[in-house]
Amino acid sequence: MTVCYIGIGSNLGDRHGNIQSAVKEVGRLENTRVIKKSAVIESAPEGGPAGQGNYLNGVIKIETGLSASSLLRRLKSIEKHLGRKKTVRFGPRTIDLDILLYGDKTIKRKGLVVPHPRMFERKFVLAPLEQAL
Repeated sequence: MTVCYIGIGSNLGDRHGNIQSAVKEVGRLENTRVIKKSAVIESAPEGGPAGQGNYLNGVIKIETGLSASSLLRRLKSIEKHLGRKKTVRFGPRTIDLDILLYGDKTIKRKGLVVPHPRMFERKFVLAPLEQAL
């Protein structure tokens, strides 16, 4: 089992409900359990189109037997199931699930970079991550 940290964000619809649903869905993945959840914080959007609503963000700590690639595929499936539609980079979304850390691994592949390349630049990731450690 590998300890991972997943960033969660939402700025469309029922933001709290979207985050709660995503956490439940992650906990239902095979060979995966949610160990800890950070508090949810609100932040202004960074980048993307003007006029977006504020985000709610948090981090969950999980243990998983899934490979990083399998975990990413399943997270993308959860996003789609919860209504995420990719429109514009850094645009509004019902849910966003990002692998921040996957054990002590460094991964650089098309579509998957761990540690998450921008997490150290974003207080809305670092503050909840610190709580989830």
